Amino acid sequence: MAGPLRLLGHWLGHAWAAPAALVGLLLALCLWRRGQRWQRRQGTLEIDLGLAERADARYGAITFGQVIVGRNATQLALLRTHEQVHVRQYRRWGLLFFPAYALSSLWQWLHGRDPYRDNAFEREAYRLAPTHGKTLKSL
Repeated sequence: MAGPLRLLGHWLGHAWAAPAALVGLLLALCLWRRGQRWQRRQGTLEIDLGLAERADARYGAITFGQVIVGRNATQLALLRTHEQVHVRQYRRWGLLFFPAYALSSLWQWLHGRDPYRDNAFEREAYRLAPTHGKTLKSL
């Protein structure tokens, strides 16, 4: 019985996060570029925008549900583990992820902390993807 319940939970998580994934798809369509590549990887749709590298690699990708939009293939590869944590967060929070993430950032900012690094969702992603920060600093 655990198998069918686990499968049901998996699909309910995808359905719960689907509206956020639609936001990611709409963003990708708005940013459509010649040569843009889309690929399925680890249960997500990754969209490579084909943009140049930047010195601030901290913002190399963003996740919306099961859609990960990255500046380029290098950034997607470096950030994949971190962004996969956000995919799981969307499966737990669904559309509530947007206000919860914003409120966590606002709380950190109001308390004089970094709204990105100290955000509870980012802290979890960095904790579960520990090589993420070290790898990005080398760019």
